[in-house]
Amino acid sequence: MALRNSACQLSKTASQAVATPALSSLSAPPRWKLTPFQRQLRSLATAVHPVTQDATSSKGPTAMVFMNMGGPSTVDEVGDFLSRLFADADLIPLGRLQNYIGPLISRRRTPKIQKQYAAIGGGSPIRKWSEYQAEEMCKILDKTSPETAPHKPYVAFRYANPLTEEMYNRLLADGFGNGKGGRAVAFTQYPQYSCSTTGSSLNELWKWRQRLEGKAGPLDDGKDGTIQWSVIDRWPVHHGLVEAFAQNIEAKLAEYPEERRSQVVLLFSAHSLPMSVINRGDPYAAEVGATVYAVMQRLKFSNPYRLCYQSQVGPQPWLGPQTASAVEEYIAKGQKDLVLIPIAFTSDHIETLYELDEEVIGESGHKDTVKRVESLNGSKVFIEGLASLAKEHLESGILCSTQMGLRCPGCKSERCLESKKFFAGQQTLPGQ
Repeated sequence: MALRNSACQLSKTASQAVATPALSSLSAPPRWKLTPFQRQLRSLATAVHPVTQDATSSKGPTAMVFMNMGGPSTVDEVGDFLSRLFADADLIPLGRLQNYIGPLISRRRTPKIQKQYAAIGGGSPIRKWSEYQAEEMCKILDKTSPETAPHKPYVAFRYANPLTEEMYNRLLADGFGNGKGGRAVAFTQYPQYSCSTTGSSLNELWKWRQRLEGKAGPLDDGKDGTIQWSVIDRWPVHHGLVEAFAQNIEAKLAEYPEERRSQVVLLFSAHSLPMSVINRGDPYAAEVGATVYAVMQRLKFSNPYRLCYQSQVGPQPWLGPQTASAVEEYIAKGQKDLVLIPIAFTSDHIETLYELDEEVIGESGHKDTVKRVESLNGSKVFIEGLASLAKEHLESGILCSTQMGLRCPGCKSERCLESKKFFAGQQTLPGQ
């Protein structure tokens, strides 16, 4: 389902451990008392020291904020997650009855979605992977971009903890803003831009910026002392992303017999959107297609391929074809060697671990020939790509891409307009 972000094969207890970032704090139990899962997490997580505004680098410190949809860390958090999700008209437009229909749908779907999370371990890994990716990227940036160091990792989820409000309060507590200024980069972890994902996250970030900062007193340099934001708003063909996907695909293809390998069909699967959003002018489908084509170029078009979409909800027309039906139809045609590639996701979550693994592959009747490419998760190539992208952005001096400043032809949202104006530096935008 479109709205099921993340899930991991971890127990409920383990998921709660993931939600506690201080895995390597001094108060933590000794390693010999930890479960194997907790030892694995401790090996991934590292203590992140607070960053304050007394850094000596010329342009630092810099807050690097990873934005994503998020996912419930435990089964008990599913209800709140769905409530926030169905209340977001940017992602699920329900019209004037949003405030009535949204809570009704979320309550009705909660038991079903709780069972799905329970079936795969009881929680989402997206916080664990987001925090790990952000921390490892910042370690690289401290070495490759010392003039903007130290780099402080933050995670801001749209529908699950840590929410954007929580992240912003952490920024303020760490010495950013509140008259002290400081630089922060909103780094979307949706590689392909959509108003429903990156747009919604930026709208939420803008809302909390207005509520928690407003206008502070002027500094000696004439700035108002609020956090100075810039945005990495899309990166569908960045070389690090493309290379990480390509290497994972090559590893999965190597599992097939050599005589069949070149005929394996690659099915790229992305989160679907209602056609009403696409027809409004949303660039998502074009950018997903760009990622697919760039990956296939890197693979030298070694295999036949198609782009499909997953997670349709409700009776309205959605962007297709649907991944599940595409797999069924190819198998019916005799094509049973299929590799699924979650091309719009940067880590495992419920759409990979349950929808693709349990539903699409598990119910295909051909689990030995229908396979899924590993998600990017802790890929060193991917994290180095994130650091390269961030360094390029920090050196560029741009606030956001020129694409972000352009509203969709059919956009009527005043909140979207004001958010775009803020992140573009209050300049006059084309087509506003």
